[in-house]
Amino acid sequence: MCGRFALTEPAARLEEFLDVVDVEEFPPRYNIAPTQPILVIISGDRQGPGSNLPERKAMLVRWGLTPSWVKDPREFPLLINARAETAIDKASFRAAMRHRRILVPASGFYEWHRPPKETGEKSQAYWIRPRNGRLVAFAGLMETWSSADGSEVDTGAFLTTRSNAAIGRIHDRMPVVIRPEDFGRWLDCRTQEPREVVDLLAPVEDDFFEAIPVSDKVNKVANVDPDVQEPLAGALAAPSASTKRSISGDDSGQLSLL
Repeated sequence: MCGRFALTEPAARLEEFLDVVDVEEFPPRYNIAPTQPILVIISGDRQGPGSNLPERKAMLVRWGLTPSWVKDPREFPLLINARAETAIDKASFRAAMRHRRILVPASGFYEWHRPPKETGEKSQAYWIRPRNGRLVAFAGLMETWSSADGSEVDTGAFLTTRSNAAIGRIHDRMPVVIRPEDFGRWLDCRTQEPREVVDLLAPVEDDFFEAIPVSDKVNKVANVDPDVQEPLAGALAAPSASTKRSISGDDSGQLSLL
């Protein structure tokens, strides 16, 4: 599952990591929430210099995918996540998997461990980031929804997969990580059909991320300062492997974290 994430790197760092130009400079964002604009990378129309692959472009989309065939988005659920295991066949994501695969750069994401109610324990938020402190690119999907008056809204969602052993102690789902060497193949919707990139949708290795317990400040969208990522003194780094965790993911990608 992915219901909040952060992107705090400067534009120059993003351009280097993603091999893209003209990323607009923006302030660090420590608590990005659904329905807000998010930076994504798409495959462009022209081939890049010295390459047989299209150059990449950066753009903003609304977090919450709306399929093009939806008549009224107000009557359609907010799809912030899509299950990688079923996206190829789901009506809401099938076209995007074939034609509009994207990358979502991030500094990390937030997840909540929710113990069973009978334990009486409180939910614990975690700031989950790459151990090397670098950027990460998550797999995503994009759709452009057009209203009756001709206006258009670009929308997007994360792809999630089953958690690896480390993140599985917190939650049963996690975003799909795309490695830099696989950026081109994932974005190449012209020659790479969905069935040819499914190998990229597996959980990342167990030691890729570190999970840092943080306060419940991140629960509120209005809290956007760096202190939402401050380690929570006295909290465990992660629940033990034997601790039962609640299952809150679903195929629809509904916002079920808050």
